[in-house]
Amino acid sequence: MGKYTGKRLLQLIPILIGITLLSFAMMRLAGSDAVTQKMENTGQAMSQAQLDAEREELGLDKPFLVQYGTWLLGVLHGNMGTSYVSGKPVFQTFVSKLPATLLLTLVSIVLTIVVSIPLGVLAAVKQNRFWDYFLRVCSFIGNSLPNFFVALLLMYFFAIRLGLFPVISTGVTVKNVFLPALTLAIAMSAKYLRQVRTTVLDELGKPYVTGAIARGVLFRTILVKSVLRSCLVTIITLLMLSIGSLLGGTAIVESIFMWDGVGKLAVDAVNMRDYPIIEAYVMWMAIIYVVVNLISDLAIQLLDPRIRISLGADSGQRRHDGFKAQGIRRDTEKNADTDADTNSDTNAGTNGNSFFHHRPKTEDPQEAYKSQAYRLSFSRPADHPDGNLRRENLPV
Repeated sequence: MGKYTGKRLLQLIPILIGITLLSFAMMRLAGSDAVTQKMENTGQAMSQAQLDAEREELGLDKPFLVQYGTWLLGVLHGNMGTSYVSGKPVFQTFVSKLPATLLLTLVSIVLTIVVSIPLGVLAAVKQNRFWDYFLRVCSFIGNSLPNFFVALLLMYFFAIRLGLFPVISTGVTVKNVFLPALTLAIAMSAKYLRQVRTTVLDELGKPYVTGAIARGVLFRTILVKSVLRSCLVTIITLLMLSIGSLLGGTAIVESIFMWDGVGKLAVDAVNMRDYPIIEAYVMWMAIIYVVVNLISDLAIQLLDPRIRISLGADSGQRRHDGFKAQGIRRDTEKNADTDADTNSDTNAGTNGNSFFHHRPKTEDPQEAYKSQAYRLSFSRPADHPDGNLRRENLPV
């Protein structure tokens, strides 16, 4: 597992280089730079000489590859550059937005788990009944509604009509994060509810469930200890993908509620052509997805013994293939040495250099077949197609 983890982490290096280079090129094709965008937003009239001086100060007058190489060299030395808009270090600006994003991710995932898993199991257990149809209709509605529309509905009812929550977030608190998190949880719960229902139905139709019920095991025990445990692989995979997207920030929801997270920072950086901030965001997204997928794979291996057994069988098969190749090579070398000794003795007898004329021993075909089959029985595993060639099964 250690080698597997190291290999996956090494794959992050070419991914980061490719993604940052591609995003750097796409930003240069946008048609404007940070200096032009700043002049348009502030409404100031600047001469061409002032624009050129500003570009030279920011390094925007250099060729594309030179700009990318300078930025990459700074990142390798721990310097992610300075924001073109605020003039503050990019690393400090980015880290200051992470607590809001982490809180939003945590609350959204908790709400999604609390809603989707129990309702998905209920829909599977009550298949083709009222609750199943009702929850499936709710799932269809939740999947069809876009996030910005759900956010506006929640804002209208809970903030404006009832006054329970603020319309615009004023800080990183649980009260301020509830509406953005609920907006994201509704969409994710609608999707996960159907996935959980399908997975549970598939497990309930397997023979081990029927056998456990026939032996008198309580259905609740089967559902909790066997069915849900088998469904954890699918659930964890879905949750890890959602965690990756949430940690990258949800730009629309954060912008509507003015939640000061990574997503809103990325939107503002794109609007202002703040290239260092955009590059930091792209690197963050790449790292998050690689690390989250790695954690998901490791967690699935720990939870599902079938995957561990398959990985162990693959490694055992590779070791067996190596041992078999060594055995074949040794047999080939031994046969070659035997043939060489026989030929030398035969030649010596023919030339009169030996008192006796040595002839190669002719082995009985039946005995030769038995010897070969006996050797195969020790060079093949039990599950090999020809592994049933044991001494007791040999022809007489």
